[in-house]
Amino acid sequence: MAKNMQPIVKRCRALGISPAVMGYTGNSKRESNRNPGPQRRSKKSEYALQLAEKQKVKFVYGVLEKQFRMYYEKAARMSGNTGEELMVLLERRLDNVVFRLGFASTRREARQLVNHGHFTVNGKRVNIPSYLVKAGDVVAVSEKSRSTTRFKKLVEEDGFRAMPKWLEKEKNAPLQGKVAMLPTREDVDFDVAEHLIVELYSK
Repeated sequence: MAKNMQPIVKRCRALGISPAVMGYTGNSKRESNRNPGPQRRSKKSEYALQLAEKQKVKFVYGVLEKQFRMYYEKAARMSGNTGEELMVLLERRLDNVVFRLGFASTRREARQLVNHGHFTVNGKRVNIPSYLVKAGDVVAVSEKSRSTTRFKKLVEEDGFRAMPKWLEKEKNAPLQGKVAMLPTREDVDFDVAEHLIVELYSK
């Protein structure tokens, strides 16, 4: 299976994304601005702007081109705004939900944890990161995984983080969360001009 192994901080800087969006906080030696080289400003073409937005979204959600194209085509068949529907589909990915619920520090880590079968949806184990959650779904750490050091530590730290309004997590069930409603475009936690992606694929 293909993996996206792009270096996080370097790509964030290139795409104009805060590393915090990816779950990375604090300083990194790789973020150093020593000898940054000449700063050249050039006006980007329309195509370059469209491509940059697509690359940004693919990078944030960890989706490769073939799958991203499938999301776009699915969004185009839906009744709403294609760009907004595309972003909502990406937000509904199980690995993104695991990250947003605070069960993983980054989406990349969440994807790995889902792949290894650490989560259930409505009581059934799901190991497909691209699984699309629905309103009412309950996402939880599997019973077998709850005894591992990684998730014991999460309980001890009471791993609550700011969550979007479409997700719920109760204090008496720290390893379980619920999809209260489907996300909307406003729930996307980074700046993106999705209409540029639609324009790119519409050519």
